[in-house]
Amino acid sequence: MPKTSRRRRRPQGTNARRHLIVAPVLVRVARTAAPDLSPRARARLLMLDWHRAHGGNVSLTARHFGFSRPTVYRWLRRFEGHRLETLEDRRPVPRRRRRPSWAVEEAEAVARLRQIYPRWGKAKLAVLLRREGIPLSVSMVGRILRSLRRRGALPEPARRISARRRSWRRPYAIRKPADYVVQRPGDLVELDTLDVRPVPDTVLKQFTARDLVSRWDVLELRSRATARLAVSLLDALAERMPFRGAGPPGGRGQ
Repeated sequence: MPKTSRRRRRPQGTNARRHLIVAPVLVRVARTAAPDLSPRARARLLMLDWHRAHGGNVSLTARHFGFSRPTVYRWLRRFEGHRLETLEDRRPVPRRRRRPSWAVEEAEAVARLRQIYPRWGKAKLAVLLRREGIPLSVSMVGRILRSLRRRGALPEPARRISARRRSWRRPYAIRKPADYVVQRPGDLVELDTLDVRPVPDTVLKQFTARDLVSRWDVLELRSRATARLAVSLLDALAERMPFRGAGPPGGRGQ
């Protein structure tokens, strides 16, 4: 079959039909608007400009810029001369999203069972649904739960309170400021602990309180040493000191 002498409407080797840059006016518009684009979009615009200026050869353009041929074809199809934003990266979201394939009655059944058993997961709920004659897979039940939670139609139960969690805030020692001046007995009292072993296999905790001005020491023995016990012992030690009228003792350490 003889070759036709008819001139091709688009350069050979390109797949860009109506999005190909054919007019130099569009190139001038793209060059003036290029600084408003991101660096990646400007690089793509430079590639398309170079592609048009060198005969529209996709293979040559791909080798020159280090891209693959499908990449050059993709940006040739996507680019529109008067819309430079078409060279920007698109959000990675699917064009066709999966639509809900469950019925309204099935979603209501899942929500009803979840309200009865608020801490049960999708696997247990799927078993209960099969007993009621609603054969839903575990993954389908999970998708229904996510949809209900996203729409706010599935209130979540309150978190369980662990038995190991303290119901009270542990009191910590409050240090005096560095420039605190001790003037009279009772202004500053140190509290420390020491292990005492009077007999084998018996360990007692000795609490020692010392006034920094009078050097008055008060000792107390307990079976254990805790922060709460140390705070309660401060009041007892203050009662045994002869200058308790001078004011409450200040703790500098435990």
